[in-house]
Amino acid sequence: MAISVGDAVPSVALKHLTDNGMQELNTGDFFKGKKVVVFSVPGAFTPTCSAKHLPGFVQQAEALKAKGVQEIVCLAVNDPFVMRAWGEKNGTDGKVFMMPDGNATFTEALGLTMDGSGYGLGKRGQRFVLVAEDGKVTHLAVEEPGKFEVSSAEAVLETL
Repeated sequence: MAISVGDAVPSVALKHLTDNGMQELNTGDFFKGKKVVVFSVPGAFTPTCSAKHLPGFVQQAEALKAKGVQEIVCLAVNDPFVMRAWGEKNGTDGKVFMMPDGNATFTEALGLTMDGSGYGLGKRGQRFVLVAEDGKVTHLAVEEPGKFEVSSAEAVLETL
């Protein structure tokens, strides 16, 4: 069952690559006490994700933060090395936190996985956007397969 508005964001341990090497990131701690926008993409370096989804949030970071958002998170079922490289290529530093979910642990806990096997991608996250305040979901919009409408930075700005 997918997470819903009013639910608590699941607490799971993820691996994150920092300048000091691989670190553990606990999602429960990460979301505690702040307003967070999470947008999920099926994969780093994929067409819509690279051309529209991530760049939109990089471009709208200041506008989102002006609406009280403290963290903007790009979530993908990719390894920490790929997520770091994709973030560097797209200038996310200080704007969008790249959250790797290499084993789909967090995405599964959210109930928002998809089967991308037909494209050679295996298990991935659906394209969605989630807003959480102090660890509770206040907004969730999941895209229909193949669509990019409700999870853009502009769509989130309209809901805040």
